[in-house]
Amino acid sequence: MRIKKTPIAVILLLFVSRTAGAQDGNLVNIGLQARVDYQREYVGGDAVKGNCGFKGKNVSILINGEFNEHFSYNYRQRLYRGHGSESFFNATDFLYLTYRPDERWSFSGGKQIVEIGGYEYDIAPIDIYFFSEYCSNISCYQMGVNAGYSFGGGTDLLRFQLCQSPFRRENSDLYAYNLMWNGSHGCFDSIWSLNMIEYLPGKFINYLALGNHFSLGKLTVFADFMNRSLVDKMSFLRDFTLIGKVAYSFNDKLNVFGKASFDHNDLDREGDWCVMPGTSMGRVGCGVEYFPLADKSIRLHATFCHSFGDNGNPAGVLLDNQQIASVGLTWRMSLLKR
Repeated sequence: MRIKKTPIAVILLLFVSRTAGAQDGNLVNIGLQARVDYQREYVGGDAVKGNCGFKGKNVSILINGEFNEHFSYNYRQRLYRGHGSESFFNATDFLYLTYRPDERWSFSGGKQIVEIGGYEYDIAPIDIYFFSEYCSNISCYQMGVNAGYSFGGGTDLLRFQLCQSPFRRENSDLYAYNLMWNGSHGCFDSIWSLNMIEYLPGKFINYLALGNHFSLGKLTVFADFMNRSLVDKMSFLRDFTLIGKVAYSFNDKLNVFGKASFDHNDLDREGDWCVMPGTSMGRVGCGVEYFPLADKSIRLHATFCHSFGDNGNPAGVLLDNQQIASVGLTWRMSLLKR
């Protein structure tokens, strides 16, 4: 266990040491976030004992800051995940350096979030209580490079990313080519993407992912649509995911929400490793969140979800006649700001 702790300690020491001798413009923020739940899972009316009881859902350290007006960095490490035999980066969500030569252009490299559209996909894992089948299976953090261009007075951002494929598994020489648009226009925000992702050497799957978010006073709504198609046999609405969430804030302390997802794949061949052929799976759920502090650094939640349908993946996450109830506590702490 000492070996696993050493890289984190070294990184923290380097950042703190760098801050102590920094020039003007340097900024370092170090934070810790954690979430613990008590949950009950049932399938067909029978309790799933291995997934009942108290569960540590997330413990992560976050570091970000600026070296000067052009260079910045972002780092998040999950402390509850085993590092495996590959490298320390297995438990690293992201660790990348960004260069901004001016107000419009940005370039970054390192381990990044794979640029795929949609709001469920975009939300940090600590803030998601139950996922669609697609988001339960996508490996969303990969090594890569990214170029971004801001326009429309800062309301729009277009990014192109080249990164390792999230489907690389045993073959690390697979890649993904991603084009994303982030927009912010009054009550409407968007996260849209076009993706070409290599799932086997020389074979690609195409994503059209449209994430749409609407803010209407105390009511917020997001609607995600993703169509997936094998490039050598293009199709539409044969392999797709729909996700919707409606949330209402009574005040600064109390939120309620309802959420639904539907994953479908009736293709006659494999290639989508997230939603397998033969899948027609729905999930509906609801929840309540309470923030006792004004800065929302502490959150209490209670949620319930029900899944139904057929999952073509024998090892899939969503199961027919599955119910999961959860109550939990999330907290975020600032350890250093300089």
